[in-house]
Amino acid sequence: QVQLVESGGGLAQPGGSLKLSCAASGFTFRYYAMGWYRQAPGKQRDVVAIITSGGTTNYAKSVEGRFTISRDSAKSTVFLQMNYLKPEDTAIYYCKARRDNSGLEYWGQGTQVTVSS
Repeated sequence: QVQLVESGGGLAQPGGSLKLSCAASGFTFRYYAMGWYRQAPGKQRDVVAIITSGGTTNYAKSVEGRFTISRDSAKSTVFLQMNYLKPEDTAIYYCKARRDNSGLEYWGQGTQVTVSS
C-alpha cells in the first residue's frame, strides 16, 4: 500500500536548522511531484515547497532562501532542509505526492516542528 513516512521533526532554536525526510513506498516515485506543506494551530494548511518529477522547485515566499527541497529517486525520498528557523515556522509539516497529469495524490501523517528558545 502507499505510504509516506515523515521524520526529522523536533525542537529547534531560532536560527537553527532541521532536516525533514519523507520516505515513499507503494507507488512509482519518479512520476510524482513531491511537496511539503505545513499547518499551524488554528490555521489552514499551506504549501511550503514543491519539487516536480523533473526536479523543478518552487517555494513559499516566507521560506525562500532559508529552506531547500530535494529528492532522491534511488531512495524514493524527499527532503526539506530548513535553515535559519523562526518561531513562525512552528507547525506540523506534511509530505504530499501528486501524480503528474492527474489529480491522484497522497499525504503523509505529518511531523511536528517547533521553533522556540
